[in-house]
Amino acid sequence: MELAEVAVHAEVLDRFAAGKTRLTYEKSTLASYSARSLGDLLQEMTPIFVRHYGAGMLASPSFRGTSPGHTAIFWNGIPINSISLGQSDLSILPVQGIDRVEVQLGSAGALFGNEAIGGSVHLSTDLQKQEGFGGDFSQTIGSFGHYQTSFVGSYGKPKLRFQSKVYNQNQSNNFRYRDISRAGAPWELQDHAVFKQRGVLQDVWWRVNSHALTKASFWWNQAQREIQPLIGGSTRDTQADESFRAVIDYRYQKKSAVWKFKAAWVADQLQFNAEENQTSQGLLGLDWELPSAGNWAIRAGARGTWLNAKLSAYTTTEQRWEAYQSLGWQEGKRISVSINLRQLAYPNEIVPFLPGLGLDWQLFENSRTSIHFKTAFGLGLKVPTLNDRYWKPGGNPNLRPEKSQNGELGFQIKQSGTFSWFQRLTYYRMQVDDWILWLPKGTLWTPENIREVHNQGLEYHGESSWTTGHWNWEAHLAYTYSSARDLTQEGTQQLPYSPKHQGNAGLQLKKGYVAFDLSGFYVGPRNIALGNSRILEGFSLVNLGLTYSGAKWKSLQIPLRVQVLNVFNQSYQVLYLRAMPGRSYQLNLTLSL
Repeated sequence: MELAEVAVHAEVLDRFAAGKTRLTYEKSTLASYSARSLGDLLQEMTPIFVRHYGAGMLASPSFRGTSPGHTAIFWNGIPINSISLGQSDLSILPVQGIDRVEVQLGSAGALFGNEAIGGSVHLSTDLQKQEGFGGDFSQTIGSFGHYQTSFVGSYGKPKLRFQSKVYNQNQSNNFRYRDISRAGAPWELQDHAVFKQRGVLQDVWWRVNSHALTKASFWWNQAQREIQPLIGGSTRDTQADESFRAVIDYRYQKKSAVWKFKAAWVADQLQFNAEENQTSQGLLGLDWELPSAGNWAIRAGARGTWLNAKLSAYTTTEQRWEAYQSLGWQEGKRISVSINLRQLAYPNEIVPFLPGLGLDWQLFENSRTSIHFKTAFGLGLKVPTLNDRYWKPGGNPNLRPEKSQNGELGFQIKQSGTFSWFQRLTYYRMQVDDWILWLPKGTLWTPENIREVHNQGLEYHGESSWTTGHWNWEAHLAYTYSSARDLTQEGTQQLPYSPKHQGNAGLQLKKGYVAFDLSGFYVGPRNIALGNSRILEGFSLVNLGLTYSGAKWKSLQIPLRVQVLNVFNQSYQVLYLRAMPGRSYQLNLTLSL
């Protein structure tokens, strides 16, 4: 018996996310970012603004003008945001360890629970279909002391398959930058920004019998950094991060129903200088699905999470419980409706009930063209982080959850033929109440539910492909307008580090074994604080890539890729006084069985 293909990505996005905007990046796209981080991919390919604190330093996402803590990040279906900080550092999530990235824009609290106010990112390792042995060895060298080595090995039989990944990366980050704190802004050499990372991933799939399948995944990741000082600063801070993530999925399927059991453990350790913080969370979940009942799909489940934090400022434990239900209704290809419901409780608090509703409606279709209308509405929430409630001194245990109301609508048009193209335009609107903000009170800072934030904007995304002779062309273009206003401030000013304008574009040209790609992205001006007291200039970067995949030796394939990043050597800052590298080069050689 062959091991049937099993989806290990965010399956609920396939069946219960009607009306939502979704972006998917497969291995072919991820290969171009194999020596880079998830933060680089999201900044250059999606409408997400990524707050980079320097090369290899902290990188945090901002969806649709929301804060980094309003983004839920999952790996193989389990949440991996820090339970103390409520967010993830994208710079230490290497693309090399990921097989598939799915980005869901907009709130999906009813579908994914806590933190999914602005959006969610779903990372997964996919089932390898080939039997027997397979493997890739990859070596990348680049500017500013960049070296990365990685190995992927797999072995498969009809009922049992394995995949192993090992990676090691070093970056000196000794790039030149302009010191704007000094007269004349002279060029300086960055001398305290070394970044090192290594990790191991292991996946096992086992077909127990004709009805049951088990998948187990483990991910160990370690990063060590010299914290890059502010421009003009001289600090010498260091940070070490170490994470253990493990998850087991058991799936039992018959014609009448599908049962899914998930058990997971995530442990994080962060050492800043001599200060050490440890957190862990265990998770148990049970889902029941009725995959096909006429036009209906039905899902219900429950999940329990156990949190433990041992930080220099406090020690605490906590339990959280969730119950959820999803309904999907579909009439052929014309209409798809989803209804999602979720209830979450944590110590001494039952949060507001979260509903969500979505609709996909095919307005027109013929042999070449289809037009869809999409809309979605719902509520979202974010439970105050452990730091917000328990930090000593200053934590506030009486904080209320942040709550959001969200809506979006859009149209998408797709046309196939010699010149194929796709276009999507989405308008979104949301309001976040009880937004938590740390404020000074005497000599202490303490968090309060103080902000009321209104966000609205437009997102455009277009793709096209065509052929001229032996050349195959692909192009994409995206633009985002985002208004994120703090209604608690006079003048309803744009939130700090929330660009109104952002966009990206790319062109790829293929002929035989040769592929050339040109890409670029733009980030508009940002306020660095409330009151528009200082504006950080916008910037645009252009990258080039060339791939040759025709080199072979017997059964060994040897693809070669060259990249030039920041082609025009732009001097820019994503965040104020955080230097970023200029033009750099990367050379990647892979040996593939």
